[in-house]
Amino acid sequence: MAFDIFAATFYLISRYEEYLPHEKDIFGRYAHENSLAFKNNFLQKPVVNFWIKHFGQLLLNKHPNIDITFQSFKTILTYDIDMAWSFKNKGFLRNIGGFIKQPSLERLYVMFKLKKDPFDSYAFMDQMHEALKLDIYYFFLVANSVNQFDKNISLKRNPMQNLIKQHLNKYKIGLHPSWKSKKNIRFLKEEKKSLESITQEPVYYSRHHYIHFTLPEGYERLIECRIKKDFSMGYGSINGFRASFAGSFYWYNLSKDTMTSLKIIPFCFMDANSYYEQDQDAEKSFEEIMHYKNICAQVDGLFVPIFHNNFLGTDKSFAGWREMYAKFISQALQ
Repeated sequence: MAFDIFAATFYLISRYEEYLPHEKDIFGRYAHENSLAFKNNFLQKPVVNFWIKHFGQLLLNKHPNIDITFQSFKTILTYDIDMAWSFKNKGFLRNIGGFIKQPSLERLYVMFKLKKDPFDSYAFMDQMHEALKLDIYYFFLVANSVNQFDKNISLKRNPMQNLIKQHLNKYKIGLHPSWKSKKNIRFLKEEKKSLESITQEPVYYSRHHYIHFTLPEGYERLIECRIKKDFSMGYGSINGFRASFAGSFYWYNLSKDTMTSLKIIPFCFMDANSYYEQDQDAEKSFEEIMHYKNICAQVDGLFVPIFHNNFLGTDKSFAGWREMYAKFISQALQ
């Protein structure tokens, strides 16, 4: 049976199916259940990488003197800072409102500096990074107003500014475009400008909050805002390879039949997917993230996981995740 590897690769990586009529999920995103990969049970495999390796080997078998260079396995660690702190630095009125809605002694302890904020895991993450020689990206949500989905600390507050500056000295800083910026590019431009006022340098990296974007509009907005690399290519509803590829690539705008300058860095694992969407505990999620790490290594691919600071702190809701992360770092990345 004939198989067109080039057409199949283009179909998957270009996300051709996302331009076709489809059902959206409850958040208005492309639902993973629509995808060919999900329907045919290969969402958890970077099949394009397997095709490339197999095709390359066939070429070498037939033409031993041909020069083929394969990419090397690489890991990029990424973090989304949606809520920098649970109680700390939210201000008196916001904390009082939160206490009335959901009374908590822990909130009072944090407010009166008797206890560390449960989402404050930054020193712990820094410690984990010390022995790593990896590219590490932090994406900050800097929406200018709080709503149901955008809940981070205001960028007008000094602690939030200082947190970004603290990470700017050690890591790559990216924008985490807010929920509301999806429908209004003005908000996206304002958020990018606000973050750049802190970094004092252009911000070229992004990943959409809630992975809330659609094609081609979402990427076209990023290009208009001069974003060079986007890390949103994955699902916010299930882990796996949305483009069936563990590697970076330049986005091809099918609606305009044009290659673009926007480089796509896909992710395959997100802690929030494992916890909220797949209902897994930390132990099961460790098995899952190791599956993705190992299969990316098998095909000499790019392995990009997503973690959130709140999962790695001391909040009882995420018991075991801090230990899972430390185990992952020690076993998988060193």
